[in-house]
Amino acid sequence: MDSGNILSLCDRYLPELVRQVPPAEARQTPRADLATRIRDLLQAWVTRDGTELDPLTRRDVVTSLINNLISLPDGALAPGVSPAAPGGAAPEKPGASEPPPAPLRAAPHGTVIAAKESLHPLLMERIDPSAAAQMSREALGRDLTGVVGELLNEQKMPLSLSERQELVASLLDDMLGLGPLEPLLADESVSEIMVNGARQVWIEQKGRLELTNIAFRGDAHVLSVAQRIVTAIGRRVDESTPLCDARLADGSRVNIIIPPLAIDGPTITIRKFAKKKITLDVMLRYGSLAPPMATVLRVAGRSRLNILVSGGTGSGKTTLLNALSQMIDPAERIVTIEDAAELQLQQPHVVRLETRPANLEGDGEITMRDLLKNALRMRPDRIIVGETRGGEAVDMLQAMNTGHDGSLSTVHANRPREALSRLENMVGLAGVNLAPRAIRQQIASAIDMIVQVSRMRDGGRRVTHISEVLGMEGDVVTMQDLFTLETRGEHPDGRLKVEFVNHGLRPHFLPKAAYFGLDKPLLEVM
Repeated sequence: MDSGNILSLCDRYLPELVRQVPPAEARQTPRADLATRIRDLLQAWVTRDGTELDPLTRRDVVTSLINNLISLPDGALAPGVSPAAPGGAAPEKPGASEPPPAPLRAAPHGTVIAAKESLHPLLMERIDPSAAAQMSREALGRDLTGVVGELLNEQKMPLSLSERQELVASLLDDMLGLGPLEPLLADESVSEIMVNGARQVWIEQKGRLELTNIAFRGDAHVLSVAQRIVTAIGRRVDESTPLCDARLADGSRVNIIIPPLAIDGPTITIRKFAKKKITLDVMLRYGSLAPPMATVLRVAGRSRLNILVSGGTGSGKTTLLNALSQMIDPAERIVTIEDAAELQLQQPHVVRLETRPANLEGDGEITMRDLLKNALRMRPDRIIVGETRGGEAVDMLQAMNTGHDGSLSTVHANRPREALSRLENMVGLAGVNLAPRAIRQQIASAIDMIVQVSRMRDGGRRVTHISEVLGMEGDVVTMQDLFTLETRGEHPDGRLKVEFVNHGLRPHFLPKAAYFGLDKPLLEVM
């Protein structure tokens, strides 16, 4: 659907929206919550009208409705909305009723983009950016509306009310938020945002990649947004440090890489923070695992097993780690160690640690190994390492082997056996002079269970293996699969037919589960 039709839908439903959500209330509501509410209302209206919207069009209409709604002054009425009488009925007028105003004629979205590119440098001459950054969105929006109106008149650029509101909202996003990315951040159906230079913005929805029609003004605009992200957490990205891991205020994980490393322009990748807490029950509803598997994972978490979550990029490792962490007793002291803090633990006694890069002189770097060594002096009951990727593996294994049961971590690997090989290689990166057999013995005694997750070709993320580490036989670490996933074809809608296979083996950690009084529910599902 083209932008003219999107704005036409916005004009059609804006009057109904104003009745449901007054502008003053909308401005006080977090944007993500407002987007959810408007999305539900829009779904009800289009169902009533017999209209079908694809996900991208629905997202664009919701974004346009939000921008129009929050730009209206308090008490304002959208075009076609009559003042409500007591009880919600419109007051009657004597004589013939006046026809409602015609809906605003929507110009192509490109007109607003062109106006923004022309007015932006002129606007910067008339406002103080540092003062604007300290203002609320509502107050700045009022000021910008007046200044933008003056500039449009001076430049003889006629825009409709709807286009002016869209222009002001876009300028506000640039000044207070992340510019063109703000609508995508507000859309809960978008799980990942990938900016490949100024002209390509991809998103992931329901496990599938889609190219959007969103664009930046140029590479300098992308770089400005990247600088705003990293500055907020005291980091930097420039020619001397052209790559950086960061996070947004809501916890979303961000990776930024700029030229000369990124040849085609600054690249930003945002893994969005899930507003809804993903639990094992939610994963069951999504079909990510079977009920017996969820029971085994619950028992494993409560029995203080050392669990390694293995999977590829974007497979849902951190999501599963968060779900497993909910099995931890609220009375326990938990220390989390991450490159960019994104874990969402709900327990009251959590200490969150985050690495720090070196400064301009190359000093002051704090690594995962540094944090792990320090964590051991903090009297933790459990240590959770967001991702094991280097020499910190040796410190993590030592912690697991010295009384810190119930520790959790993730690792990039495609199969449980590969996860063990990766750990062995990472121990070697620490410069520890140990024989391969000694390293494998450390791993076999430290890791109790490996949970493999995978993003499959239909976009679904599923648990493919729950495997136990049994010990050593000769020079080989022995394992057994409690559950595996097998594909059985494909549904007509493209979803895979999968079967979670219970191998019916007696869990090796049964004595540990019995110690915590959890052996009976474990045996019932095996």
